Amino acid sequence: MTGLNKYYKRSHISEAKFRQIIKLFCHDLPASKVSEMSGVSRVTINKLFLKLRVRIAQLCEQASPLSGEVEVDESYFGAKRVRGKRGRGTSGKTIVFGILKREGNVYTEIVPDASKKQLQQVIRGKVDIGSIIHSDGWRGYNGLVDVGYEKHYRVHHGNNEFARGNAHINGIESFWSYAKRRLTKFNGVASDKFYLHLKECEFRFNHRNDNLYAKLLAEFRKNPL
Repeated sequence: MTGLNKYYKRSHISEAKFRQIIKLFCHDLPASKVSEMSGVSRVTINKLFLKLRVRIAQLCEQASPLSGEVEVDESYFGAKRVRGKRGRGTSGKTIVFGILKREGNVYTEIVPDASKKQLQQVIRGKVDIGSIIHSDGWRGYNGLVDVGYEKHYRVHHGNNEFARGNAHINGIESFWSYAKRRLTKFNGVASDKFYLHLKECEFRFNHRNDNLYAKLLAEFRKNPL
C-alpha cells in the first residue's frame, strides 16, 4: 500500500523493509546483495540507492567551511595511467581536490584542472581564513599567504620530503587510499555517477565514528526521500 512510509514518499516499500534496506546500505553491501537479502527487486534497489546518494551528496555540499589545521591535496581517479605519464601530468583521469580538517571531516570537489586559480578558488570558499594550511610543494598552492592565509606549511614530495615535524598531508592521503579502495569494489563507476560515489565516500568517512543507520533514518524522518 502506498503512502504509509514516512521515510520514502510515494513508495510501495514498507517502513520495516525500508529500514532493513538502509541498514544493509550502511553495511556498504552492493545493490545485488541487498536485493537478494531484502527480497526487493534489483531495479527498485538501484532506484533507491540513487536517491540515497543524491541526498547524501546534498548533505555534504551543505557542510560548513573547514577551520583549524587543514590539509589540501589533489588525487586522480579513473583509468590506469598512461605509460610514461604519472601524477599531475596524467591524462584521461578525473581530478578530485580534497580538503581535510585534521581529526575531523573531509570535503571533496571534482575540478577541471590543478591550476592555482582553480585550487585557490575552492580553498577560499571552503577553508576559514584563520586556518593553518598544510600542502605539498605543488605550484597551485603558491600565493595562499597573499590571499590571507597567513600560516601555510609545505612538504616537498619531489625532494623525498613527506613530513617535517607537524607539516605533512598524511591525513588527506589516507582518505584518498580509503576512497580508492572502496570504489574498486564497484568494478568501475560510470562517469555520470562518479560524483555521487565520491560524495558517498566523503559522507561515510565524515561519519566514521557515528551510527550511520540512525543518522540516515533521522534525516529521512525530517526530510523524506
